[in-house]
Amino acid sequence: MTLSIAKSIMAKAISGWRQVGQRAGLAVAGLALGTHAASAQTPMYYLETFGPKGEITASLTWGLLAISVFVVVLMSVLVLVAIFRAKRLEPAELGSKLPVSHPGGGHRWIYLGLALTTAALIVMVVWTMEVLAEIDEPAVEPAFTIEVTGEQWWWEARYVDPDDPSRTFVTANELHIPVGEPVRIRLASADVIHSFWVPALAGKTDVIPGQINETWLQADRKGVYRGQCAEYCGVQHAHMAMRVFADPAEEFRSWWEHQLEPADTIPEDDELLRVGQEQFVLKCGACHAVRGTLAGGEAGPDLTHFMDRTTIAAVTLPNTPGHLSGWIADPQHQKPGNKMPNLDLSGPELNAIRHYLETLD
Repeated sequence: MTLSIAKSIMAKAISGWRQVGQRAGLAVAGLALGTHAASAQTPMYYLETFGPKGEITASLTWGLLAISVFVVVLMSVLVLVAIFRAKRLEPAELGSKLPVSHPGGGHRWIYLGLALTTAALIVMVVWTMEVLAEIDEPAVEPAFTIEVTGEQWWWEARYVDPDDPSRTFVTANELHIPVGEPVRIRLASADVIHSFWVPALAGKTDVIPGQINETWLQADRKGVYRGQCAEYCGVQHAHMAMRVFADPAEEFRSWWEHQLEPADTIPEDDELLRVGQEQFVLKCGACHAVRGTLAGGEAGPDLTHFMDRTTIAAVTLPNTPGHLSGWIADPQHQKPGNKMPNLDLSGPELNAIRHYLETLD
């Protein structure tokens, strides 16, 4: 009962802080983006969220922030009061002894401070434990699982249909989830420790080699939510991002069905496309897969529906012809240290491979 009353009072106290903070954050984001468009697309903003898991966590964040600000302000005021109300002592003569005194009333402040601090800490600890228990599992069982593997420096995503294994497929870096439905995320690492974080939807979950960790996502509004590796994992850690697309149910089902399809067959009369596919299989097929072709590599992302993605190199570059050509020609210049080698392609080879990739939609 006491905790409920304390949380109720605290919720009312921080509601104004939350509104001010959200408006300030969105204003800054709007200035940075040149628009006040859907705040769901604001990069890495975690004080306003768009799903049940994020909402619970954000409320705790605002509560702890309000308590912290209150404590800082209170301590500052008390220090200033002590400074200006302190009795001025006459300067002592050199070698003289100062009498020891115990002014009355001082211990009351100590006892009061200890009592208030203890009460606040108890409320914060219990509230935090309640939130952790509440976000552990979604309200309903997720309909499917996405097995996400962190690699230096990109994310592999395997969509698993629990009822039909043949409807499983692999993509990378850009996840799609249905609006209003929880999705289970099963996390593994292929190399070092990473951290899976989509701040507008949920908190961080570590991705640890040799261990499977689980979390879940749910977005209650259509939009694009940026995610990021939140654990330093090497030289390109900052460029290990992702995008989560929350689609209406029908659009999501259509997207899933499309992902199950193999790559389109090459028309016999398109010589440039045929050469591009041959060069891709020869130069890139040992690392990348394109279903329906001889390219079956697993070291890099599956590129079967490459043009469905809005970015390349784990959200480092937009997926445009110019950036794609630059990435194929010299990936080490674009993202130094990544595992994609420079292939020393000739101009015609580069043009043919890029042309072929642009047909993988």
